[in-house]
Amino acid sequence: MDALLTLWQSTGIANLTWREGIMLLVGCGLIYLAIAKRFEPLLLVPIGFGTLLSNIPVAGIGGPDGMIGMIYAIGVETGIFPLLIFLGIGAMTDFGALIARPSTLLLGAAAQFGIFATLIGALALNLLPGFQFSLADAAAIGIIGGADGPTAIFLASRLAPDLLGAIAVAAYSYMALVPIIQPPIMRALTTPAERAIVMEQLRPVTRLERILFPFMVLLLCALLLPSAAPLIGMLTFGNLLRESGVVDRLSRAAQNEIINVVTILLGLAIGSKLSGELFLTPQTLGILLLGAIAFSIGTASGVLMGKIMCWVTGGKVNPLIGAAGVSAVPMSARVVNKVGLEANHHNFLLMHAMGPNVAGVIGSAVAAGVLLALVSG
Repeated sequence: MDALLTLWQSTGIANLTWREGIMLLVGCGLIYLAIAKRFEPLLLVPIGFGTLLSNIPVAGIGGPDGMIGMIYAIGVETGIFPLLIFLGIGAMTDFGALIARPSTLLLGAAAQFGIFATLIGALALNLLPGFQFSLADAAAIGIIGGADGPTAIFLASRLAPDLLGAIAVAAYSYMALVPIIQPPIMRALTTPAERAIVMEQLRPVTRLERILFPFMVLLLCALLLPSAAPLIGMLTFGNLLRESGVVDRLSRAAQNEIINVVTILLGLAIGSKLSGELFLTPQTLGILLLGAIAFSIGTASGVLMGKIMCWVTGGKVNPLIGAAGVSAVPMSARVVNKVGLEANHHNFLLMHAMGPNVAGVIGSAVAAGVLLALVSG
């Protein structure tokens, strides 16, 4: 009888709590969204499966001595995974749209407003019982507004390691939910006529311009904001591999093998922080709420700046492209293109939206550098 009792107590059913049960359903929900709805499957499949693994009772897969827990410690806590992701993003990204229309930097900058608004919001939460965020914590939470998972992980690992799991989950969740969150905001802030604006074709960009661009960005970063150098450095190095045309093998590796392996490991590692005991707390849920607000403010700020540019240029800029100022590359640009096509079947905004989209990548890295310099200094 004692042997049967011991055997029963070692089973998952006997040790399953309501928190773990809820998170198992959440993991299944994320995988469903990835497979059935095609919501960023590259992110949601590994994150969802990591959630399932980390909530298996007794197994301890997501703990300090578990497989996913060790992956988290090696790649996320050290900040190595975000830097390798930025290397791959740089190698995959065509900055031609930004070079052809430098004014879209303003849209990328405007979309970062959500970061600083959320910093204030995080400090305001301290007025409620159960919340006690320091300035460093608030700065790390605010970066979620840039919709840039690697940057959020990098900054949180420096400023708020204890909140890193919740911040990473929030940042990647909102990146994946861009197709749901952004369109209502875009439609609410623009008129049908504005959404139907067809933009002129971008000018051709020379090879010399493409090669010089990463050097110029890195030089400005080194001179003005050295604290952002790790992120900007890897982004520009990856882009140089792409544009130089002489290291195709390295460029392909950065675009494929390296970023694919890191994406799998990073997704599983983030999923390890979706265990019931860590995730279902007032503090974590507050971070998720702030993340949604930050992302919404960033989207709205970009669209409003787009409206200003539309007015200044006499209707030559479609305000929708401002929504791509958040650095969810290329998801936001695709969403902008989709909403534009709904208003005008001949309105192809993808390349125009890529300008502010890649500007948002640079903008979020710069914002992280500013916060790092101010708070840690």
